[in-house]
Amino acid sequence: MKNFLLPFMLICCVTSFAQEEHLIQYVKPIIGTDRMGHTYPGATVPFGAVQLSPETDTIPYEVDGHYNKDVYKYCAGYQYEDKTIVGFSHTHFSGTGHSDLGDFLIMPTTGKLQLNPGTADKPESGFRSPFSHTTEVAEADYYKVKLERYNILAELTTTARVGFHQYTFPKSDDAHIILDAVYGIYNYPDKNVWTYIRVENDTLITGYRQTNGWAKTRTVYFAMVISKPITEYGFQNSSKKEVYKGFWRKFDQSKNFPEIAGTQIRAWFNFKTAEGEKIKIKFAISPVSTANALENLRAEAPGWNFDEVKKNGQSAWERELHKIEITADKETKENFYTSMYHAFINPTEYMDVNGEYRGLDQQTHRTVMVSAAEPWTNYTTFSLWDTHRALHPLLGIIQTRRNSDMVQSMLAHYDQSAEHMLPVWSNSANENWCMIGYHAVSVIADAVVGGSLGVNPDKALDACVATANHKGYDGLEYYMKIGYVPEDKNGSSVSKTLEYAYDDWCIAQMARKLNRPKVYDEFIKRSENYRNVYDPSVGFMRPRMSDGSFKKEFDVLNTDEPGFIEGNAWNYSLYVPHAPEELIKMMGGKKKFTRHLDSLFTMQLPDSFFAKTEDITRDGIIGNYVHGNEPSHHLAYLYNWTDQSWKTQERVRMILKKQYHPTPDGLGGNDDCGQMSAWYILSTLGFYPVAPGNGQYSLGSPAVDKASLHLENGNTFTVTAKNQSDKNVYVQKVTLNGKVLDRNYITWLEIMGGGELVFYMSDKHPK
Repeated sequence: MKNFLLPFMLICCVTSFAQEEHLIQYVKPIIGTDRMGHTYPGATVPFGAVQLSPETDTIPYEVDGHYNKDVYKYCAGYQYEDKTIVGFSHTHFSGTGHSDLGDFLIMPTTGKLQLNPGTADKPESGFRSPFSHTTEVAEADYYKVKLERYNILAELTTTARVGFHQYTFPKSDDAHIILDAVYGIYNYPDKNVWTYIRVENDTLITGYRQTNGWAKTRTVYFAMVISKPITEYGFQNSSKKEVYKGFWRKFDQSKNFPEIAGTQIRAWFNFKTAEGEKIKIKFAISPVSTANALENLRAEAPGWNFDEVKKNGQSAWERELHKIEITADKETKENFYTSMYHAFINPTEYMDVNGEYRGLDQQTHRTVMVSAAEPWTNYTTFSLWDTHRALHPLLGIIQTRRNSDMVQSMLAHYDQSAEHMLPVWSNSANENWCMIGYHAVSVIADAVVGGSLGVNPDKALDACVATANHKGYDGLEYYMKIGYVPEDKNGSSVSKTLEYAYDDWCIAQMARKLNRPKVYDEFIKRSENYRNVYDPSVGFMRPRMSDGSFKKEFDVLNTDEPGFIEGNAWNYSLYVPHAPEELIKMMGGKKKFTRHLDSLFTMQLPDSFFAKTEDITRDGIIGNYVHGNEPSHHLAYLYNWTDQSWKTQERVRMILKKQYHPTPDGLGGNDDCGQMSAWYILSTLGFYPVAPGNGQYSLGSPAVDKASLHLENGNTFTVTAKNQSDKNVYVQKVTLNGKVLDRNYITWLEIMGGGELVFYMSDKHPK
């Protein structure tokens, strides 16, 4: 399998990059996190199953039976402002607005054994430790920090499926490694369904945990190997009182007993350490079995050389970052390569080195061979409401093979789904049903239209049609019957109608490509349903009732307004990405439409209009334009369909400067599994996909002097911006391969064909 070739491939990459600039120096996993703290600074390889990161508190999901608003800050487990660390866990989401995971927390300690994490205001009440950012080092696939309470230096690195810990201890007769299987992100008492831990020998521990969280039936298996033999060990079982214990009551499982099962389990392992002694842990995970976890460990991290694993992981990042090489100032490079780092974390691999993975049907599947050379890779963590907009179009250019495998993973999801639907927001063999639309069709359409799909395109189209015709899904029955989602029957009705219409257009593009006229006719007609929620009397999209009337109470600025989700009518009224010309006509023509766009960026949105919306904060807003949330991400490019395309150039450069910074709060909103970062990457390069599915990228204003995109087909596509600067943001002329471009877009095929796109920049916009 290709997985076994990984170490050799990475070693080769070290040589190939020896004479080139090391781009990982610009990756700042701590800076460039979002203002809500929803990204993490830990260690991971590109698209790796393991994301090993510090946890800085144990915030419960509920307090006194009510939702705890503070838990939202801990979607990734780490808060930059916190002053203590409770341990290091192996799975995380990057930049999401909801959360789960945080599996198998490990904490090294010395002195009196404590098996409760304690509290932030009284860290001595548990095993947590104070830390300082002055001792924190965060690089691509490497994290280091001093646990001040114990004088232990913690270092982390990873392979795709293995977390590698290295703890440098002081001299101690009471050194401990705590394995906390109680901890989790978005935790509550009943989240852990069952946990099993088994001590195989004095260095090997195996087990699993099943949780009922965002993913309802998620099981993670593990194999944990310690470099130093355990002197003694034990368990703390704080599970609720069991009605029936059977004859297990014969045993004392609290100390030196080889196995335990329950819902709330913590394990401890004791050692004696010399001054400066390193205890290393390799912790492998699997979606299938402990045997597979152990196989993953042996395949990916067979030895104990921490520095070699770190070197291999960083070489993997170096290889990925070199897929786009830019010439720019230091701050732009830090923003750009930190964005690439974030964009290449998700989706995540979800299979073992032997090709096995757990499916939605809770059965074990194996990836089938695409060719005699290598199998396809199964992926999970599809935040598609977010990532269909820019992340997958970016991956379709620069990670073409991976993106094709991701589409194949979506089709496997469809095959295994009890509802026979493509993924909406999938994670770890579960459908989370988060957010709206059926945006897997956008990703699939992009691959079909571009010709990069590695599977049967007609089968893919059939899956899209079946998903779009599922009457039981989120208002679709009404949408298909009357042409819109009525607000009195199903909430977020306008947002759903608009996004369904766009998805239907994507299906039509596939049908046209595949010469399926019946499907094309049906879905191109459905794609016009956006018209049914437009109220010409007010000039906005507006919630409509099942009797055909528009909802009387209506506020165009409120982001918590019925009919909309994570946006307001002012922004969402511009969400017709597949038909901007028709939208402009419907809203009164180019001049009136331009004034509407202008007002979006220049008016002031008072705090009261987004006070009840967790995902929207002041930091992510420019005027009334909400860049910190995804429905607005195409809006700056809509000027390209007016007579003032120079405003696209001006607005894009303004957003790049105001919404992205190389600081600990560098993003204006959730990164949402790489979508915010992908917007930055593509916009910095000078083009953006307004309507993924048509193979076109709308031109903007490049913020680099030069960029070289090294494509998987062997071609190089170069973007050159002559005379660009912070002042010279306006495009005077564009050439493609030496010929003047007489349109304001380029195509996926033109990019993949290689060549040079040249922007001629000035500080003066055309009259």
